Amino acid sequence: MAESIFARVSRLLSATVEDAVDRMEQAGGDAVMREAIREADRAIDQVKAEHESTMTRRLQAARQQKMLIERAEELTTKAKFALAEGREDLAEAALSRQIDFEAQAKDLDSVQQQAREEEQWLENGLAALGARKRQMEDALQAYLAARRDAASGGDGPGRGPRGPGRSAEKKVDAAEQAFDRAMAGAGGVGFARADADTINCVAEIDGMQKSATVAERLAALKAQQAA
Repeated sequence: MAESIFARVSRLLSATVEDAVDRMEQAGGDAVMREAIREADRAIDQVKAEHESTMTRRLQAARQQKMLIERAEELTTKAKFALAEGREDLAEAALSRQIDFEAQAKDLDSVQQQAREEEQWLENGLAALGARKRQMEDALQAYLAARRDAASGGDGPGRGPRGPGRSAEKKVDAAEQAFDRAMAGAGGVGFARADADTINCVAEIDGMQKSATVAERLAALKAQQAA
């Protein structure tokens, strides 16, 4: 199973730059750090693609919601026309369809809200990954510079007692805090399961409420026609 974006970003940000430097020194080369940077690049590309897809989903939901609202408004005119023609049955059907459109449009609010939250999480992830990648690049350059100094026989600036890459080793607190906030914002809420009888009862209430709303709107249209 492919690693999820959330898991991948979390894994990349949970490991410190110092860990990568330690592995690089133990391996005696820069291959570990270069691969870590390439992995960050791949993750950044994946997050960018997911961000674009999420934005597209949000915009599509917004356009569909607008269309549903417009169609619901048109049905009021149709219901009035049907009443004027003496077709109460058609007016009632139009109002019933109107309620369906309004419910669908309302559902799209949650779709857009979820997409906005995902977009924010992905934007925070991109910022955190960018900061992590820059720190790894700095650590790699410090290591390479120190290795060149060692090869030329000079002490080189900034070489401490623990090895060549230590000047670039530091925590990315700001990036990790931003990612933590993103993870907290992306937390889901579980729903308790209900038995079938309870679900059917709730569905029956929904049907009763819809019928009552249709009757109320039909009575209102009749009152307008009579006025």
